[in-house]
Amino acid sequence: MRNIILLCLVGILSLPHTLAAQSQDYNLETFTTLLYQINEMYVDSVNNDKLLEDAMVGMLEKLDPHSVYIPADEVKRMNEPLKGNFDGVGIQFNILKDTIFVVSPISGGPSEKVGIMAGDRIVTIDGENWGGVGIKNSDVTRLLKGPKGTVVEVGVLRRGTKKLIDFEITRDKIPLYSVDAYFMADPQTGYIKVNRFAATTMQEFREGITALKAKGMKNLILDLQGNGGGYLRTAIAMADEFLSEGELLVYTEGRAYPKNETFATNRGDFEKGKLAILIDEGSASASEIVSGAVQDWDRGVIIGRRSFGKGLVQKPVSLPNGSMVRLTTQEYFTPAGRCIQKPYDEGKDAYLKEKSERYEKGELMSLDNMELPDSLKFYTKRNKRVVYGAGGIIPDVFVPLDTSFSSDYYTDVIRKGIMNAFVLNYSNQHREKLIAQYPNVDAFVSDFNVDKDLLKEFFAYSAKEEVPKVDKDYQTSQLFIDTRIKALIARNLYNTSAFYQVINPILPAYKKAMDVMSDDTFKRLKLVQN
Repeated sequence: MRNIILLCLVGILSLPHTLAAQSQDYNLETFTTLLYQINEMYVDSVNNDKLLEDAMVGMLEKLDPHSVYIPADEVKRMNEPLKGNFDGVGIQFNILKDTIFVVSPISGGPSEKVGIMAGDRIVTIDGENWGGVGIKNSDVTRLLKGPKGTVVEVGVLRRGTKKLIDFEITRDKIPLYSVDAYFMADPQTGYIKVNRFAATTMQEFREGITALKAKGMKNLILDLQGNGGGYLRTAIAMADEFLSEGELLVYTEGRAYPKNETFATNRGDFEKGKLAILIDEGSASASEIVSGAVQDWDRGVIIGRRSFGKGLVQKPVSLPNGSMVRLTTQEYFTPAGRCIQKPYDEGKDAYLKEKSERYEKGELMSLDNMELPDSLKFYTKRNKRVVYGAGGIIPDVFVPLDTSFSSDYYTDVIRKGIMNAFVLNYSNQHREKLIAQYPNVDAFVSDFNVDKDLLKEFFAYSAKEEVPKVDKDYQTSQLFIDTRIKALIARNLYNTSAFYQVINPILPAYKKAMDVMSDDTFKRLKLVQN
């Protein structure tokens, strides 16, 4: 075991060979001597694997906040969201009253193929009872995920039936979608929300663009709020959709890597038309590459709040024991030369707290509370507008954080899952009637209302769950409570896109984007439209 550990360590420390050989040999000898003495003389027994992992974690933490060690058993799971699929049964679920409720089977997945339906309650898995026994999300994942081709047997209770219905599900590849929603916001404006930059993102994105163009889209709102990034190549491909051939998209540079520039190609599905990109403090990395390129070429308007500020590129390095290191190798720069990475010289804890400090300093309420020295000033490529490299992309149109609707009651029914659970039950009980009355999303959006009877049921349910209605709180949060209930019902009846179609019109950044499409912002900033 000790030899394996030392081989792993040699593999790390010997990259690259250009390091000073004598110093490296001396440091390696020092470490191996210490490890030997620990194994020989330490007061307690030593877990060598854990000791090595801790040493590697400690080393990487001294470099930057994004160089990380990933144990072997986590490597596959960590890559799944970006690869765009995983092996399993294909359901979206919630846990309600210690029972697995199927929110919806994934279209085309193995559960849908055998007849699993929205509203089903899974109570047995491979003959073992899992109803009302304190099951957790991690348990569901462990029990239902598995290699393609393997079989899992589930017992289901379905509304209107008294007996358990048994299903045999053969696991298969399940897609993970990175485009949450696309729809027409008005007769000329399309909306697309992207939650990550994964292997399948561009295929999904282009399908959305094609569908919206077929409905008459002339303008586009691209929502990257909360999008933490993903693959660099996917960000480059998306930026290429908006910019003209030969325009610089991004460049990267590092100590061991020469400057590498990437330019737009002759393909692009939305190089003309008004473009608005929504960002916030959760938009990072790949989101910043896209919004930075669009801003630097005066191609579209960036709306929202300053983005996260991650401008470091990680390269995966596989280690002999199956683990992996994501090692920062380069910085990326926007076309105007801005490095978007925020400072991290005060350590990882301070780095992670920086986002909350923006709230404390008032930056999320007003850009006037942000220091923008001349040293961070850059100019856009086409119109020479001033932009800043201030640890994130600063929007052209600022939208402050809206807390006017917030109340303790609203927070509690969301945080404790009460609203989700109520809507799931309500949707199950009235699904057939609702679908018959509202056969498509557009009909539901325009005609369904959260009436007094529905609210009465909701307040009774929340009180039963020990969160009684507070009249003053409801008055404060009424618009958001009523609209969110409607949006969650839409999601349960139709799809995730329906949720955003309902909720977006009350959200400040989306409302501002819709305003910008018809006011003088594009003309005033001289942004490319045609």
